[in-house]
Amino acid sequence: MAYPTGVENHGGTLRIWFMYKGVRVRESLGVVDTPKNRKVAGELRASVCYAIKTGRFNYAAQFPESANLQRFGEERKEITVTELAKKWLDLKSMEITTNALSRYKSIVRNMVPRIGENKMASVVTQEDLLFIRKELLTGYHTLKKGQRKPIKGRSARTVNNYMMVMSFMFEFATDSGYIKKNPFNGIDFLKKAKAVPDPLTRDEFVRLMDACYNQQIRNFWSLAVYTGMRHGELCGLAWEDIDLKAGTLMVRRNHTLTKEFTLPKTDAGTDRVIHLIQPAIDVLKSQAEMTRLGKQHQVEVKLREYGRTTTHPCTFVFNPQATVTNGIAGHHYAVGSVAQSWESAMRRAGLRYRRAYQSRHTYACWSLTAGANPNFIASQMGHTNAQMVYQVYGAWMSDNNADQIAILNQKLSDFAPPMPQAVGS
Repeated sequence: MAYPTGVENHGGTLRIWFMYKGVRVRESLGVVDTPKNRKVAGELRASVCYAIKTGRFNYAAQFPESANLQRFGEERKEITVTELAKKWLDLKSMEITTNALSRYKSIVRNMVPRIGENKMASVVTQEDLLFIRKELLTGYHTLKKGQRKPIKGRSARTVNNYMMVMSFMFEFATDSGYIKKNPFNGIDFLKKAKAVPDPLTRDEFVRLMDACYNQQIRNFWSLAVYTGMRHGELCGLAWEDIDLKAGTLMVRRNHTLTKEFTLPKTDAGTDRVIHLIQPAIDVLKSQAEMTRLGKQHQVEVKLREYGRTTTHPCTFVFNPQATVTNGIAGHHYAVGSVAQSWESAMRRAGLRYRRAYQSRHTYACWSLTAGANPNFIASQMGHTNAQMVYQVYGAWMSDNNADQIAILNQKLSDFAPPMPQAVGS
């Protein structure tokens, strides 16, 4: 087999040559000269030439031990895992929300000590990461002295999220020339059980509402179930967003765990109009007696573009000061506090535990059971399209099959062609 362009034999091993900054350079590959290796070397040389041509070639990353690095004034970059994490998070803060950044920081705080705070990013191996993944799942953490501390194991979904975020960080290290290859490449996601909605039954809903410790909390969770709104959206809901006469509500903002107001989670969820059913209107009329004439506040809302904000005038629908007289309550609820009120009411009602997010699932399941169009439900909940509804709530749609057949029988029977009667013998 002939040598590909730019590939040559050097003392029984292969090396490649290419033009870099107007100079012909050679790099030894350290592999024996065989037909198969010649082909691989030719492909490597072609990729190097393409990277140089497109301005993406990183000499130190491609050939970290090369003597040519000093010749061109390029040095191999080294960075510890801690330094890498700090730099990546700092740059990431410009493109994600404060709430998302908080989640990333939490994951980094958990993972960096496991990988090794002072370890060079370039020496982290896939084997290291697979052992860390196993520790996270099984519930053991290796301490500095080699001892193993038992901790609560994390779910496959959580572990996958940890690994994904850290993979983003090491991909940044690869692109920046700190490491040659992302050690997370080739690590597959763990298989996880499909999350199944666990909605409240109507009887459970009544018991839960009876167990709420005041009327405002009862109204909050009633509206959550009757509209499917996210809890942060309910915390940020203002009377300026509501038209009771028209029976509509506009979702304009969300309150996050980092105690900021932002736009709703998705573009489809921003400024969406929710058409209120009568029970939801009744809840809001009850709540209006407590907070409709409250003080209006000028609220800063963060936009999706980095550094940009806008101001919303807000008379908050759910205001802790309406029911608390200790003088320290704020003028709107926080997401964490309302979740606690749900858990307290669940315990008092003697109900099987569910996360507060099931209020949203309850709205979707009840609506589908009542025969509502999945596209309408998706728009009400702020999904881009009905795909999420079909994927998550398919079982509740199948429950309506009998009703759908009855509707078709009623609507289409006049269009069906008459069948000839059998001729008697």
